[in-house]
Formats: sequence, structure tokens, C-alpha cells
Amino acid sequence: MNTRPPTLEEVAQRAGVSTGTVSRVINNARHVSEKSKRAVQNAITDLGYVPNTAARSLASQRRGAVVLVISSDDPALFANLFFAEVITGVNAVLEETDLHLMLLLAASQRGRDRFGQVLQSRGADGVMLLALKENDPLSKMAEDSGLPAVHGGRSLDRAPQWYVDADNRGGARTAVEHLISTGRKNIATITGELDTHAGMSRYMGFREAVVLAGLSDKRVAHGDFSESSGAAAMKLLLDDHPDLDAVFVASDAMATGALAVLRERGKHVPVDVAVVGFNDIVTAQHTQPALTTVRQPIEALGREMTRMLIRLLNGEQPTSLILPTELIIRDSA
Repeated sequence: MNTRPPTLEEVAQRAGVSTGTVSRVINNARHVSEKSKRAVQNAITDLGYVPNTAARSLASQRRGAVVLVISSDDPALFANLFFAEVITGVNAVLEETDLHLMLLLAASQRGRDRFGQVLQSRGADGVMLLALKENDPLSKMAEDSGLPAVHGGRSLDRAPQWYVDADNRGGARTAVEHLISTGRKNIATITGELDTHAGMSRYMGFREAVVLAGLSDKRVAHGDFSESSGAAAMKLLLDDHPDLDAVFVASDAMATGALAVLRERGKHVPVDVAVVGFNDIVTAQHTQPALTTVRQPIEALGREMTRMLIRLLNGEQPTSLILPTELIIRDSA
């Protein structure tokens, strides 16, 4: 006769929820719906599940740390000032607390395994996730852990409960509308990664603006938010669409690469080709010419993610945020 006690996973299966939800119910976490709570409690009763009190005690102890997980393993990651500015914002808030910051790059299986170890050992009190791709396993790993988790940006495949994002679509649309207002007709775009919410949203903002203006949306090349990909995409656009007179670039890093190629091809910016970027990282003011761009509140993104996570750790119920963007007009457009 099998006298093995029921497991947490069996409770989750009976209740039709994740193991993370079961863990949150057992530990009296506040961010669980009444429907899920009743389902878990009924499953516990039906199966005769007895929570491990020692494990519960360990789980309830604060570790004094939070983990920022970035879905990337690119060694050149921090050459992109976007991530440096986010971390600056995170650190600014954590300096006012007793919490320490752990940083994980977790796009590879090895990185995900390390993240799993942190979650399993409860090595952190909460999680912040950044730069997630479509169907990114990191999101479900964080959800199943039962730890409070805040997303920097959203995913294409799911709407996280707590996130801080920028108005990527509206900002892109404003940028392209500016180009149209200056008389540009043959407008191209260099997209970011379209398996990210930011990349797709900025592309959709471009399309909305040109289609509503009765212009073509076919001048498109794809990048990955890096300077080198911006340069490669700009070369393709000039080869395929020599008549283009403006380009909206979905990040300042890619726009920097695009500007270099335009100089190499003898194109004068903005006389021959106007350029608008996105982010307003520090280097945007120092390109040649200075880059017109959409200001994304990057450091504020890091600060608000961290404040939201701290509120969750304190048992509060914060509201997700979409931060406004603003067009900054400089010499390139």
C-alpha cells in the first residue's frame, strides 16, 4: 500500500493552478484571487496535504536581496546604455533600503538553471525581469516560484500582473508623425527584435503613422537593438530603397550605426535623409548630427520597477504603470 504523503505538485494539479499559486496560498500571500485560494484549499483538504512547517518558516524569512534577471547573454550587453541606466534606477531605490541586488543574465540554459537555483533556494525575496522575448521561460519560472515578480516591459504572449513599461507604440507614432510633418514621403524604419513587446510596439507605431498618412509601410529592415545591426539594416535599406528620405530607428544604439552608414554613403543628415531614434540615451546628444529621438524614461523604469517590487514585498497591491514618452527634436530630423 502506498502511504506516500501528497506533494505540492499534486495539490497544484488537483486545484488546476501553478505550484507557485499553491505556495502563495500556503504562505498567506495577499496577491492570490479568491477563486484560486478556494481551489487550493479544497485540494489540500481532499488530498490531506500537510505543509512542511520547517520549509514554510524558511520561506518566510527575508533574504535581504532581490534579483534582476535579464533575458540576454550578449557579452556586449552593457555597451548598450539602456541597461546601464535601468540598473542605475534600480540601485537608486535599493540604496534607501536594506535590500541587495543580484544580477543574472539568463537567456541560455545555463543562465536559466542558475535562475532556477536562486528561486528554489529562496536566495532572493523578489524578482525583476527585463528584456523578455516571446514565450520566454523566465516569466513562467518566476510565476511558479511564488515570489513577487515585476516585469520591466511586457511580453507578447502574456500580460504580467505587475509591470512597468513605456508608451512604445505612441512614442514611435509621434516620431513618424514628426517626420511626415516636415514633408518626408519615403519613410523607412529599422525595427528592433519583433519577438519583444517593445520591438513590435515601435514597429506598429511606425505602421500606424505612415498608413494613416497614405504612405507606404514597405521600407522595413530589421535589427536587434545593437549599433552593428542598425548599420547593417541601414545598408540594406539604402540598397533596396535608394529613394528613402527619412528613417525611424527603434533604438538610439541602432540609430548611431545608421548615421555612420549614411555618412559613408555620402548622405547628408537631415538634408538627404532625416533620422529619428528611440530611448534618448546619453550618446544621442553627441552623435553627428545630434540625434532627434523619443525620450523613454529609462532610469525611471528601473526606479519604478524596484518601488513596485518593494510594495509587493510589504504586502501591498500596486498598479502596473505605463510611463509617457516624449519627442526630443535635435539636428538629425
